[in-house]
Amino acid sequence: MTAQSRKSPFRVGEVEIGGRDLFLIAGPCVIESEEHCLRMAEQIKRVAESLAVPFIFKASYDKANRSSLRSFRGPGLHRGVRILERVKRELDVPILTDVHETQQVPVAAEVVDVVQIPAFLCRQTDLLLAAGRSGRAVNLKKGQFMAPWDMHHAVEKVTSTGNHRVMITERGTSFGYNNLVVDMRSFPIMRRWGYPVVFDVTHSLQLPGGEGSRSGGLSEFIEDLARAGVACGVDGLFMEVHDHPERALSDGPNALALERLAPLLSVVKALHAVIQEWGVR
Repeated sequence: MTAQSRKSPFRVGEVEIGGRDLFLIAGPCVIESEEHCLRMAEQIKRVAESLAVPFIFKASYDKANRSSLRSFRGPGLHRGVRILERVKRELDVPILTDVHETQQVPVAAEVVDVVQIPAFLCRQTDLLLAAGRSGRAVNLKKGQFMAPWDMHHAVEKVTSTGNHRVMITERGTSFGYNNLVVDMRSFPIMRRWGYPVVFDVTHSLQLPGGEGSRSGGLSEFIEDLARAGVACGVDGLFMEVHDHPERALSDGPNALALERLAPLLSVVKALHAVIQEWGVR
């Protein structure tokens, strides 16, 4: 795929993707309960609205890729989609969730605004085609094993369906065992293709399988990486946010504590404005 002029921004609900405003995709890793999901969506929305940051809520109905067979996976497709539908209806926020198999796509697409392709599945052709044909916006997570320049093949699979409402998300690259590293060059490289680029800050700080039967994480570096990504000109930030990360049923060690969200958004929004003024993007 050759470099091209930047495509027009597109909308996900009331959120403009790829426009002038930095947007936020945030929520708990997995739906832990209906009550918790609603509470997190409401609290994150309140923070985002107070700072005028466009917000998409994310949560997974099934974490199919877990370290251990005994790890909590979530409520499942049908129950999870019903919970996400309630969040969308009661809080009036756009919803993102990931899909793992082609038959899940039409069920999820009945409710969610963004269908997400998990990083480990970003080369699964049939899944990408199904996501593109769903008519929903598609968030492509870059695989931990993928060079940024190779992600154009994944983009082409989705856009071959006629769906150009695509964003690409960086979430770190495998670096030896149980570690990830972010190559900041990936942001300008992937933005050359004319699609919005998102930085998944919290998953980039995961230590996959780092605690034996579960993954570890380095959440103390979230603010540092978020600032660096925004300085590189990303269009949006993706963060797993939890009110009690130490009790989270999935990805707690790399999640952002809710009380750290507002200070971080204040800083990155101001930094984004500076980058816009300088015309770096």
